Amino acid sequence: MRLEPRKRPHQQRSAATVDAILEAAARILERKGLDALTTNAVAELAGVSIGSLYQYFPGKAAILAELIRRERLILLAGIDRIAHAPGDSLKDDVCSLIRIAVAHQLLRPALARALEYGEATLPLGPETAKLTNELVRYMATLLERHGVSKVMEAAHDLVALAKGMIDAAGIAGESDQRVLVDRVCRAALGYLEYPVSSIH
Repeated sequence: MRLEPRKRPHQQRSAATVDAILEAAARILERKGLDALTTNAVAELAGVSIGSLYQYFPGKAAILAELIRRERLILLAGIDRIAHAPGDSLKDDVCSLIRIAVAHQLLRPALARALEYGEATLPLGPETAKLTNELVRYMATLLERHGVSKVMEAAHDLVALAKGMIDAAGIAGESDQRVLVDRVCRAALGYLEYPVSSIH
């Protein structure tokens, strides 16, 4: 199973073609689910020939993998902005990071759910581990800023806690960002033994 694109776009026109293919795949996943994702369906919705699609992707697994990568990059970009704009307190920093993660999950919830299921069908273990390490690194930076002890242990635990709660909420079809942020923040701050009388 080949998961890498055949080639990366270098010109604006080819980049637009790849974007159209990925967005078409995203819409199919949102509307009809993983079983409906075929190269023919993607090409038709994207408005490109099947030959053009195969110039960039060897099959639907590669399209799905690239879509997962795209969504991960969007998440990391949002978190990176938080990491470089520190808040006034541990609560501010941790909850800001959680808000970014929740907003990303619930922006296109049907797509997020489909990608969760799709990811389980692909051998993306090393890439997933790299993403987790990046998230842990960001969390550790925030915790270290506020003098939290056992920084790496706490960062690993908090990333696992937040990811588990946010993914479960997405799979369950939750849509209220404020409620989910409040719940995850309370759990994270409770782990850190931080007063949680008011999250917002």
